[in-house]
Amino acid sequence: MAKGSIIVADDDAAIRLVINQALTRAGYEVRVASNVSKLWEWVEEGEGDCVVSDVIMPDGDAFDLLPRIKHHRPDLPVILISAQNTFMTALNAQEAGAYEYLPKPFDLERLVEAVNRAVLEPKDNRTTQTPDEYSAKMPLVGRSQAMQEVYRSIARLTASDMAVMISGLSGTGKKLTARVLHDFGGRKHGPFVTVNLSSIPEEMVEDHLFGRQKPEGGLEHGILRKADGGTLYLEEVAGLPLNVQSRLLRVLQTGEATPTGSTMPLKLDIRFVSSTTQDLDHLINQGLFREDLYYRLNVVPIRLPALKDRREDIADLARHFLKMAEMEGAKAKFIESDALSVLRDHLWPGNVREFENLIRRIAVLYPQETITPTIVETEIKNGGFFRKSMMDASSGGFTGLQSATEYFISRYFEEHGTSMPPDGVYDRFLQDFEYPLITTTLQATNGNQIKAAKVLGLNRNTLRKKIKQHGIRIVRTAK
Repeated sequence: MAKGSIIVADDDAAIRLVINQALTRAGYEVRVASNVSKLWEWVEEGEGDCVVSDVIMPDGDAFDLLPRIKHHRPDLPVILISAQNTFMTALNAQEAGAYEYLPKPFDLERLVEAVNRAVLEPKDNRTTQTPDEYSAKMPLVGRSQAMQEVYRSIARLTASDMAVMISGLSGTGKKLTARVLHDFGGRKHGPFVTVNLSSIPEEMVEDHLFGRQKPEGGLEHGILRKADGGTLYLEEVAGLPLNVQSRLLRVLQTGEATPTGSTMPLKLDIRFVSSTTQDLDHLINQGLFREDLYYRLNVVPIRLPALKDRREDIADLARHFLKMAEMEGAKAKFIESDALSVLRDHLWPGNVREFENLIRRIAVLYPQETITPTIVETEIKNGGFFRKSMMDASSGGFTGLQSATEYFISRYFEEHGTSMPPDGVYDRFLQDFEYPLITTTLQATNGNQIKAAKVLGLNRNTLRKKIKQHGIRIVRTAK
């Protein structure tokens, strides 16, 4: 006896055949349709215990049909499949009330598993979301499999207030992801408040978050109070001092926060989204991060892939950033396929942030309408020139700051055949000089960040931030 009846709708005969065979082997009775009209006819007649449908077909769009299906047969689960693998497709599927969304190409085992859940799961346990209208620009870009998992997670979380922990390397888009969770969720009309915990001096974090009772009376509200009714994004949550971790845990447990020096707790309604570039499990083992707080903040984890792990998204990202630059006043540009190949071959240690900076720089600095491989290679080289110059200066025996600076500028002149200083040289020099300075200091202190911060005259949190910013790898030698 069949486990149930499945309607499969797709205009691609090969896909219909493959899905039909997989579901038949799994014990289902399958009917196949090649268009929206036949799909709706069978649904209207009461056929099928589950629908598997492509989004775009010759005579219609499944997104337009879904509301009719939900009205006519509200308990019929619909699984959508699509080659339009964007964040908005995943989100629209969730909003339209689809039971599941699977991007093409999909794993057949995963499809069968989704059908099994849809048919066998009690109807009362199925969750759908009321459609809503959004007119935002595309917030996330990429069609890679790695990004599909991110899209699916975000789409499911927009209807939830669960705490989310976003992890990933610097520049992968953690803050953007947090913003998308807010803007496309139920709290979109409330405040979105962000705080970078690695940039605040340790002794000021507590008052910054909780606020304080003023000596003369009255309250100075903290970040928590400002985020009431909305979303609080805790950027680099590993930077929380232990004593503040205890207080934040109580906020998550009770929904109340008491300003420093006060005895009157404030009732708060906050959705917490956190991010980190550090291994929190390692910090927990070292006693630097509370395990109970970790589990409160990490109810749903989202891991963002490095750009090197989603190279197939390079072309889409390049066109997206060129379009953004055009909207901001730059001339429209076309990027050659060979130039895209150069971009795909680069390692991108700074991930999407580094990639965006390079594309925007090209859009503004080059008058040509066509972006060639030579332009891309030149700008990639320029982006790494300053750091390389400083390392060359150090290895060449230039130990004084002035002589190293002179070497740095002269190398730029020599390589670019110019007698004028490069634009933005002040900030670029400072940023790149930090790398060898911090690296050398950490080597001298055998990776001890407390000692290194003291030598450099920096707050420990500031040093942590710069280590992450420059991607410095800390190596400790055995004594």
